[in-house]
Amino acid sequence: MTNRYLGSGTIDPTPRGLTGPTPDHLPARLTISLWDFSWYTRAEPGGPYADLDAVCAETAALGYNTIRICAAPLLLFGNLGLDGLARSLEIEGLGASPHGGYFGQRTRWYDVPGGYTVDVYERLMELFDAAARHGLVVILASWEYQQSPSFARSEEWFRAIDGVALGDRYALLAAAWDRLITALTTAGHRRRIALVELHNEVDFSILPALRDGGSTAVLQLRERHPDLLITASYGKPPHLTMHELPAGLGAAQFHVYSYGVLDALQKRIDIRSENTAGFPNPALRALLRPDAPTPAEYGRAAEWKYAATVVTDQMVYGYDWIDPDAWDAWLYDEYGAYREVMRREIESRVIAVAGWARWQRVPAIIGEGWIGYTPLLGDFEEGPVGRGLADHGIRTALDHGVWGMVLGSNAAPHHPLWSNKAWQQQANALIHAHR
Repeated sequence: MTNRYLGSGTIDPTPRGLTGPTPDHLPARLTISLWDFSWYTRAEPGGPYADLDAVCAETAALGYNTIRICAAPLLLFGNLGLDGLARSLEIEGLGASPHGGYFGQRTRWYDVPGGYTVDVYERLMELFDAAARHGLVVILASWEYQQSPSFARSEEWFRAIDGVALGDRYALLAAAWDRLITALTTAGHRRRIALVELHNEVDFSILPALRDGGSTAVLQLRERHPDLLITASYGKPPHLTMHELPAGLGAAQFHVYSYGVLDALQKRIDIRSENTAGFPNPALRALLRPDAPTPAEYGRAAEWKYAATVVTDQMVYGYDWIDPDAWDAWLYDEYGAYREVMRREIESRVIAVAGWARWQRVPAIIGEGWIGYTPLLGDFEEGPVGRGLADHGIRTALDHGVWGMVLGSNAAPHHPLWSNKAWQQQANALIHAHR
């Protein structure tokens, strides 16, 4: 070892403690399970969220203390004439396919069989009651300008919010959140709120850029509720230019995905596009199940549902009919060339997020991560490679003062990873033990 100076400074620059202060009544660290909109779209009899008390108990038993949900503020409190629909929302999913089954049946988040009606307001209150019984806190977000309305049988919800001028949508969200927070406060659940997000992934939703009215709406909501942490989340924060983010966010709730080898496969099979001539291409056809119908035979969901979501028809078809073993085999075969860059990308993005949060003196949260969007039955992310990348992300986040984090976006009751209880308990114990 050398004692030469080498421009490294004489003061230890290692960050200490959390990136920013957090409310005293909330947990020292947030271990987050991403329930998104599935807590009301997968509540069918026998579904993963049919019994809210039971699933909250199981979540707590696995070591989680936080759930992150779409609270549907525009449906419930948007003053858009949707009160009746909110009290009796018929869940359909993407609908039945003429080929048999339903669209999205083997696609994560879209595997919604539907066939039931839910009172979303009462269910929200039931969820908070159950969370209180089992010591869970709740991150509130909205996926409404991303996909939530597409799971309803009626297009009324989507049409109502889509009819709002683009420039007015952030103000609408802020007003709806104000009313929803007031309702939860009246019900005695204010201290159960860990964070309020104006919207999930504003950069991947049918919204203007956050600086075009969104940051103002966040600030106004923070002024109305100064005791709460209020922000908006990014699906892909500008890691190389974090200074470009608008001021005023009450927390750094950002998502860290490193697609790497997954992105290479998606580009190869052209699965995220729409209206591609000759779809599916030969590379995708080589990965399909033997019984896969053609796209024409499989059919399409109602056109309004594609308008209401950011997922394309090619993705729904491809993920529904991919052979998961062939999919995983390709990823494992090619992963070696991407291993180091994926690890470095996760690490560098977490560090960038944490550094920005420390500069802004706000708590940092990784609300989603770590690889990306995979078919429901593919287990590359749930397997040893994915878990290894998740462990790397979690440890990096802890070392840099991140307050809350998911174990991975697929660590939730509606995904197969939920069955790996031992790994979840171990990872959550690591988070809780870190000081």
